[in-house]
Amino acid sequence: MSTSVSAENTSMWRRLTARMDWRSNIIYIAFVVVFILFAVMLGNDGFLSGNNLLNIARQTATISIMAIAMTFVIAAAEIDLSVGSIAGLSSVVTAITVTNFGLVPGILAGLASGAIIGAVNGGLVALLNIPSFLVTLGMLGLAAGIAQWITGSAPQPITDDVYVMIFGGGDFGPVPGLLVWTAVIVALGWVIMNRSRYGRKVLATGGNPTAARFTGINTARIKFTVLLVSGIVAAFAGMLYAGRLESGRFQWGQGDELTVIAAVILGGTSLFGGRGAIIGTLFGSLFMGLVNNGLILAGLDVAQQQVVRGAIIIAAVALSRKK
Repeated sequence: MSTSVSAENTSMWRRLTARMDWRSNIIYIAFVVVFILFAVMLGNDGFLSGNNLLNIARQTATISIMAIAMTFVIAAAEIDLSVGSIAGLSSVVTAITVTNFGLVPGILAGLASGAIIGAVNGGLVALLNIPSFLVTLGMLGLAAGIAQWITGSAPQPITDDVYVMIFGGGDFGPVPGLLVWTAVIVALGWVIMNRSRYGRKVLATGGNPTAARFTGINTARIKFTVLLVSGIVAAFAGMLYAGRLESGRFQWGQGDELTVIAAVILGGTSLFGGRGAIIGTLFGSLFMGLVNNGLILAGLDVAQQQVVRGAIIIAAVALSRKK
């Protein structure tokens, strides 16, 4: 009797584990394991202090925000390598415009810079069928070059206190502004991905574009809009960089595209399209920030940190392999 019960329990466990997609949920396990590991190893170095944990959330805010938009791009089976450069360009455009024309024109100019680049990316991909990897790789260099050119490589200070307070440098009540903006973008992204027709169309486009077209979905429009929104959100992240650091620089956002993509893939979004996980993306971003913070507290130099981050990106791609 006990043997049959044991066999039945084993069979149920196998069926349960077979149904679970470990690759979609591994980020939560990894986050908890790494957090506990750092808490034990670095507890005496201030890892568990409230200020340090709050700093992790602050430092990953811009990555989290860009990663939410990138989730839609990758779920549609596209990619955007230009987000870091767009953030840098937006920061300097915003800083220059705020200084010369005021707060509202500066905000509009910063968002417009991302919208223009996002529209160009989307148009070339959706209308001319150029691979998004090539388009956004070229735009990465173009946007960074423009930002460096118009500033002469010099930082552009922002002295508008209202702008600094709203965009990353202030608090909304007891909560840091960066965390409020992150929560708003994450909530909006989750609703659109999981509760809207548009979200279903994005997943259908990435999962099987031919079948999606036969069901009446304009896949070209979906690809255009996800890249357009990615550009706008990256510009918004650049404006948060400018507000938090009180200046616009072409260096802001440099290299962020790799961290953003790694956060999305670690969070459970398929690199091959058809699956998107907004909450997973948030945890993927926090995980990357957690690792960076722990490595710094552990005393690793920049080269060693790059090795670890590179290994994480490779692991993320391996975990996203197509079934």
